Amino acid sequence: MEKNELLRLAWPILEPELASLGYELVELVFTKTGNTRVLRVHIDKEGGGITIDDCTAASRLLDPVLDATELIMSQYMLEVSSPGIDRPIRKAVDFERFVGETIRMEAYVASNGRKRFSGTLVGFEEDMIQVECDGETYEVHIENLKHAHLDR
Repeated sequence: MEKNELLRLAWPILEPELASLGYELVELVFTKTGNTRVLRVHIDKEGGGITIDDCTAASRLLDPVLDATELIMSQYMLEVSSPGIDRPIRKAVDFERFVGETIRMEAYVASNGRKRFSGTLVGFEEDMIQVECDGETYEVHIENLKHAHLDR
């Protein structure tokens, strides 16, 4: 299974499981480090401050769920961590929540000749991310977003 397909299928399975423990699923990344496949799960909670105990609890919850889904048929490692200071943002609610923050993002398709943006998130309306870069405001549709994160 292609990694993007795996992540697309895993998200709706893992998100409610994590929510049952009070965690927000922030990002999923499936990558390869050397010969080892790694599923990275970034979580957050109300008020932030993800601890090692939180990561352990989430990992113990997700291990049997992932095994039962058989989404990943090869051997892999599960890593659960906080989103970090440069928190990834990908959901509509994230863009609404972080208006006024400095972000870095990349689009699949250029908007006004640009694919990469580093500036202030100035708004999010009707699935359009509005970011001010170099004195100009650009709009990128959320479906055109390759990745975005806070730039703190």
